[in-house]
Amino acid sequence: MAMNTTSPAAAISPSVFIRPLAIILLSVALAVGLPGNGFVVWSILAKMRKRSVTALLVLNLALADLAVLLTAPFFLSFLARGTWVFQLIGCRLCFYICGVSMYASILLITAMSLDRSLAVACPFLSQKLRTKAMAGRVLAGIWVASVLLATPVLVYRTVALEKNNRSLVCLEKYPTESHRAFHLLFETITGFLLPFLAVVASYSDLGRRLQARHFRRSRRTSRLVVVIILAFAAFWLPYHVVNVAEAGRALAGLVPGSGPAGMRLILVRKVLIALAFLSSSVNPVLYACAGGSLLRSAGVGFVAKLLEGTGSEVSSARRGGTLGQTMRGAPTFPKPGPAENLTASCNPLD
Repeated sequence: MAMNTTSPAAAISPSVFIRPLAIILLSVALAVGLPGNGFVVWSILAKMRKRSVTALLVLNLALADLAVLLTAPFFLSFLARGTWVFQLIGCRLCFYICGVSMYASILLITAMSLDRSLAVACPFLSQKLRTKAMAGRVLAGIWVASVLLATPVLVYRTVALEKNNRSLVCLEKYPTESHRAFHLLFETITGFLLPFLAVVASYSDLGRRLQARHFRRSRRTSRLVVVIILAFAAFWLPYHVVNVAEAGRALAGLVPGSGPAGMRLILVRKVLIALAFLSSSVNPVLYACAGGSLLRSAGVGFVAKLLEGTGSEVSSARRGGTLGQTMRGAPTFPKPGPAENLTASCNPLD
């Protein structure tokens, strides 16, 4: 009797807390992120007459976040019902959209940070490359790369009966543990490690150059991008740490879920997947915080005003030069041409 009353309770107690927590996280992400990112998209498309390259990047970031948030109701249904009712195509499609969104988000953030570094290191080259036509090609490349890099999800996802309660679950199924290790490491290396190393390298170079030139204003214009990067890292780093831990267990020949450590990793992964959804809802909140007084002065158009760039770079352009030219003392020109600043600043961030 003691075994019947204590052991099963101890065995199921973690999942009893995990499921409600995942439901709460997904619900918050959906409630905040869906209207928030929808508002960002509407602001850029409806309120900006001349969309800058910065606005195009933010627009695509919001679209990527919207795509992943639209899958949240399917996962909420699974958590509430305790079984997957959307068949194999729904299983693969939902996780594939999440994968594409993850890759698109980190690649867009990487493009923002690399542009900041290029604008300071090679201002003349940056001005030549920073056009809407080039931005369109970069964005197309980002989406094509994201679609291709997420394809392993379509191969390894399936629907199967759970052993314990015979309910249907959407899970990963690998031919061998080597395939599991490959997929987990591939996702972490291509979807986080390599892009984030590029981000860190670009901002380290940017910080070194700005410190050497004592150019404080340009450093302030990077705050919003830096906060977006840090928020993405905070939400996704724990997920990829678990990926590496599970890949190590797979290479050691350990079956997923075997032993206390394996069970803990499975439970933690469920929470981290739900937590990662919050990364798709946090950016509109960051824009609102960065908007500051623009919320009062511009009202619902504050996002457009935030991205239009009313700070140092625009003022320097009006004087006839780009940010990099102003820093290096390069000659100015009456009109900068079709090139647009990828990192236009705004008054609240100056």
